[in-house]
Amino acid sequence: MLFAFFQDAAPSPMAGSYQIFFFVGLFALMYFFLLRPQAKQQKEHQKMLEALKAGDKVITNGGIWAEIDHVENQKICIRINDKTKIFVSRSAISAKQPAPESENKKDGDK
Repeated sequence: MLFAFFQDAAPSPMAGSYQIFFFVGLFALMYFFLLRPQAKQQKEHQKMLEALKAGDKVITNGGIWAEIDHVENQKICIRINDKTKIFVSRSAISAKQPAPESENKKDGDK
């Protein structure tokens, strides 16, 4: 008896198109809020890696703050202090060190 009631109700022909619009809209939101910013960030990081040169101060993925001694194809020699140099992969560099704040500023100035 109950099943006969549901069998009589025919689905609307527009119901499928509303679902398609919903999923297209959901994908568009995901693209603009998740995928696009991540791709942009990866592109900027790749440009930074390609522009590395001797003398740049960098931070590695392991948290080591160092200065680049010389750059080879996929290896970078970084100098941690005067006596310590190590080779790291170019992809192991996470960022350039931020520029130091001006020493002319006083404690109360912003």
